[in-house]
Amino acid sequence: MEPTEFPVNRALNVIGGKWRPQVYCALENGPKRFSELEREIPEINRKVLTDQLRELEQLKMVKRTEYPGKTLHVEYELTEEALSLQPTMKSLCKWGTESCEEEE
Repeated sequence: MEPTEFPVNRALNVIGGKWRPQVYCALENGPKRFSELEREIPEINRKVLTDQLRELEQLKMVKRTEYPGKTLHVEYELTEEALSLQPTMKSLCKWGTESCEEEE
């Protein structure tokens, strides 16, 4: 079995990295426009946010919806598959918080 075929590696590929957990958390409470995501994650630059959203879209974790009109309105939201990660993400957040407290 190739390392990339291990289920844990698939999971880490989806939620791993510097920005993916923050993008995930920003979208956890419903759809958001790009500008809203920029405000919620002020440390991320536009190109990196765009790249992260595209990658998450390719992984079927984020859905991009275009609303035509006078100006194009685009929203991003977590897919059902991504929402199934909520208990895992909450556990990771709890572990991270407790781990930081122990180090202090």
